[in-house]
Amino acid sequence: MRSAAGTILTIAALLLVVVVLVGPAEMKRVTPAAFLRIPIDGLLVAALLLVLPPRGRRIGVLVVGAALGVLAVLKIIGLGFSAVLDRPFDPVVDGPFLAAGADYLKISSGRGTEISAVTAAIVAGLLLVALVVLSMRRLGRVAERHRGGVGRGVAVLVALWSFCVLAGAQVVPGVPIAAHDAYDQVHRAGVSLADERDFAREAGADPFRDRPLLAGLRGKDVMVTFIESYGRVALDHPDIAPVVDEVLTSGYARLRATGYTARSGWLTSPVAGGGSWLAQATLLSGLWIDNQQRYRTLTAGDRMTLPGAFAKADWRTVAVMPATVASFPEAAYYGYDQVYASKDLAYRGPLYAFAMMPDQYTLASFQRWERDAPDHPPVMAAIPLISSHAPWAPVPNVVDWAAATDSTRYEERPGAGDSAEIVLQRDSQRLRTDYRGAIAYSLSTVVSYLEEFGDDDLVMVFLGDHQPSPGVTGPDAGRDVPITIVARDPAMLDRIAGWGWSDGLRPTTAAPVWRMDEFRDRFLTAYS
Repeated sequence: MRSAAGTILTIAALLLVVVVLVGPAEMKRVTPAAFLRIPIDGLLVAALLLVLPPRGRRIGVLVVGAALGVLAVLKIIGLGFSAVLDRPFDPVVDGPFLAAGADYLKISSGRGTEISAVTAAIVAGLLLVALVVLSMRRLGRVAERHRGGVGRGVAVLVALWSFCVLAGAQVVPGVPIAAHDAYDQVHRAGVSLADERDFAREAGADPFRDRPLLAGLRGKDVMVTFIESYGRVALDHPDIAPVVDEVLTSGYARLRATGYTARSGWLTSPVAGGGSWLAQATLLSGLWIDNQQRYRTLTAGDRMTLPGAFAKADWRTVAVMPATVASFPEAAYYGYDQVYASKDLAYRGPLYAFAMMPDQYTLASFQRWERDAPDHPPVMAAIPLISSHAPWAPVPNVVDWAAATDSTRYEERPGAGDSAEIVLQRDSQRLRTDYRGAIAYSLSTVVSYLEEFGDDDLVMVFLGDHQPSPGVTGPDAGRDVPITIVARDPAMLDRIAGWGWSDGLRPTTAAPVWRMDEFRDRFLTAYS
């Protein structure tokens, strides 16, 4: 009986170590075939441990076990990360996303939920590392008793792995038998570290640094409005597009009746599912900011941003940031004269899940403090709206614009206090329904703002920051987002006639697709 139990424990330990070595770190790669691979990393470590003296072998087993435990934790983080952000997790640069996830829990479900979830995650991670270490210890003892057989088995598997590499053998298309996941993790970290040096050089080259800029917008107020999670899926998915199309089509008809014209195109965001600040930095700086390391390098330098260019040309520059609850030290880098963070906006009404205030309140506050100010200078504003942030429900009620800065006019909505557990249990159909309503609200609010407050001296750029999570888009949805420029002065859109953008608030499939980092230079060229 004891022998049978020992055999079962040994098999379980071996299976755990193999799963750690070959298990996918991205949700879309989780298939049965992914586990039918040969991990060269584990074979080489096994060979090394076999030739070490007994004391060195015992120490080596503990070190390798701890390393594999950490790899297991990173892979589990990667599964969750890819499910939300649709890309692999890079521990060198993606740590801030974990903090952002904790902030999301705090804002949407409360401080207690955040503390409980973070504590549970840390304890589970430590237990997993300990379990892998114990598994390696058991396998090490078994290998020590059967060194000859284990050595022959390792040699055979290394030879088979080499053959599979040369033959390009695959379990199924796209899943090679020869695996080297641990090496890939180390290699990715090295690439990330090298990218920091390369990016610093790239950021230092700016053809617009010493040029006179933005004469074509002289006297205009310019709003760059980011609509959270407004991606191509909002205009392409059959469960979402009909409602959003109606908002944009009817909205443009009303705007046209009051003298507006609009042009729309596509941008490819550096992120999906989250990381709004990286997308905003990409658009405003003209550099590809797809991780926190690049963001830190960018904001520590002197690369000119769009707000910086407007400030240089004597505009007043402001940021209206309803989701910013902490300090924003990057304001000086961006070139803002004024930042209206969450506390400055002083919203005291009900919360709507993550959205700490309605988009209508945000835009009305900007209008009151900046554009309605007597004899105000031309203002350039960057405004990231948040009502269409996940989990996309509930949606605020719409109020009269004259009362839109009165927090008491906004109503409590069912579902605003749903826990993270409830939100995570929602299926894709429910998520798409909620997403559709939130995007329709945000777009309707932007159109309504233009109808209420627009004039000949206003130019608005509005765009999505990134696609929503794969739970809404499905797999392999890409990272394209719509972008629109609206103005009543026809000269403003004449300057971008050569861009090939579609007429209206909705880009067609024939409209060009640019990387988001291209926009700054094209915009400065067109309006300078």
